[in-house]
Formats: sequence, structure tokens, C-alpha cells
Amino acid sequence: MEIQLRHQPGFGVARALLAPGESLRAESGAMMAMAADTALDAKMEGGLMKGLRRSMLGGESLFITRATAGPGGGWIDLAPSLPGDVTVVDITPGVPLLIQKGSFLCSEAGVDIDTKWGGMKNLAGGEGAFLLHATGQGKVVVACYGALDRFTLEPGQQVIVDTNHMVAFSETVQMELKRASDSLMKSAKSGEGYVFRFTGPGELMMQSRNPDEIVQYMYKNWPGQRA
Repeated sequence: MEIQLRHQPGFGVARALLAPGESLRAESGAMMAMAADTALDAKMEGGLMKGLRRSMLGGESLFITRATAGPGGGWIDLAPSLPGDVTVVDITPGVPLLIQKGSFLCSEAGVDIDTKWGGMKNLAGGEGAFLLHATGQGKVVVACYGALDRFTLEPGQQVIVDTNHMVAFSETVQMELKRASDSLMKSAKSGEGYVFRFTGPGELMMQSRNPDEIVQYMYKNWPGQRA
């Protein structure tokens, strides 16, 4: 499967070029357009319990859409819910990827998407205690809100990231929740509260915009709302 990234930067769309009979998994509702002979199906892949884990714990849809090309091959365009960049990540055996809720767009059939406990540190950071866990072999397309930054951390190298700006990271990267400043009062005054400290080795992906802020902006500026 070949993936072309279109309308970058800012309004990314992933076009998957499929060989005859080839299929991919996609987040429900992500299809923008496709070849006329490409077929869509939606299933709770892995059974009910796995589907519920992915939906209730991982923040994704209960059903996974499967797109399958016809005898002559085909294509499908997939678009994320929020405006921003999309990127392709190659998953290899033994090097899983942990993905924040709302950032999974699609994957090759050889990649398994499940959930993994991110710990109370992730729940305390406001991001939910579970992350999507991509394993196996193949391509995964990850979406973000705004521009995407991809860092390769060396062993022991650290970076601090606001909890709402984290998108995905290699399972080899260690994540730790900490206060933004050395005291609770300073953290509150800074407006940051808690942040994640990531320690390499491995890849880390971040988004330039905070999805929570657009919700707050719309609420404050909705007609009839008081200042």
C-alpha cells in the first residue's frame, strides 16, 4: 500500500493507493472520497471486548472501517476531524507505537490496534488513562491538530511537553507526569499545571495546537454566552 499525503500543511488528507483486493483499517467516519469499486465495511474487529476497549478506553469508534479495493485496485481519501497535518509511521515488530486518543486515522491490515494502560499519570494529565497501542508490521497514519513536530530522542535525552500537545511516541520512550514548575502555585500561575517529561530513546510526536482550547473558545464566543 502506498500512502500519499495531500493538502499539507494545515489540512492534511491521506490518500491510500490499494492493490487489487488489498484492504486497510480506518477510523469510522474518516472517508472523504474513494474509487467507485472500493468497498467499505465496518466491524468490531477483535470482538466485542476489544472493540469496547478501543472505544470506551482509547477514545476511538467502536467500529473500525475496512476499505477493500476491487479487482483493478483502488484508492481512498481519509481526512481527520480537526484541521492539521497527517504523517505516516512505519510500525515494525517489537517497536510498537502509543497514540493519543483522536489521532489514529488509518493503518495497513498487518497492524493491530488495541489499547494499553497509560497509567494514572496520563489520567491525571487530563488525557485519559489509556492510549491506542499499534503493533505488528505496516504503515499507520497519525493525524494532529495544527502542525506536527517529530523528534527522535537519543538515549537519556529529555523533553517537556504540555499534556494536550502530545500525539504519539515509541514504546521505548518513557513518559512521566510532573508539575510545570517546582511548586503547585507556580504551575497554576503559569497556566500549564501538569506536563509530560519524555525520556529517549525513540520517536516523539507533538501537535502545535491544543484541541481543548478550540472547545473553550467556541463556548466563550457562542451567541448568548456571557463574557
